[in-house]
Amino acid sequence: MKSSEQKKLLDDLNKVISKMNRTDQDAFKLLQKRDKDEEEFDTLSIARLKELHTRYVISKPKADFNALFKK
Repeated sequence: MKSSEQKKLLDDLNKVISKMNRTDQDAFKLLQKRDKDEEEFDTLSIARLKELHTRYVISKPKADFNALFKK
């Protein structure tokens, strides 16, 4: 995983940290500290980050604006 992808996942999760339960918040804070120290994430950390992202970040489909303006 590239560091830019890693930062994007962390930024997305940072927006929804209030929705997380206590154990997930603690795990996320540890991941943030590791990122701040610029440590490489191992495979378990990457898997945990992706798991948190899929659980808490809801991706909304983009609207088709051309369909709104058709006659």
